[in-house]
Amino acid sequence: MGWPVARRTKRLWTDEEKRTICFQTTAPGVSVAQVARRYAVNANLIFKWLRDPRFAPEAEAGSSSLGDASFLPVEIVQDVRAAPAVPDAPVAEVSRIEIELAGGHRMRITGRYDPEALARLIRGLTA
Repeated sequence: MGWPVARRTKRLWTDEEKRTICFQTTAPGVSVAQVARRYAVNANLIFKWLRDPRFAPEAEAGSSSLGDASFLPVEIVQDVRAAPAVPDAPVAEVSRIEIELAGGHRMRITGRYDPEALARLIRGLTA
């Protein structure tokens, strides 16, 4: 006579339970691993739920389907430091910078730019 075989039962989580568990990962100082231990579930499963827009906490706040993308405020103002245009001035060569960011995104800058503002923008986009 052999040992009894323990049957492993698969826990089925409702959509509301998944949303609640995913929301708990947004609390300051709380890690996904802590929430996973609290519910006796593998952390990878919670990460999978977080990628699903139905359960991700941002989906409840009315975010779009852009994933981690966020919009930054932009204001276009006249450059008061620029010298007035001279009618017969020679055409200056146009400078162009192309930066490839994480996730396959590209940023193209044509013309004059403020290096410090560009650095702040890149830090904001990659944060």
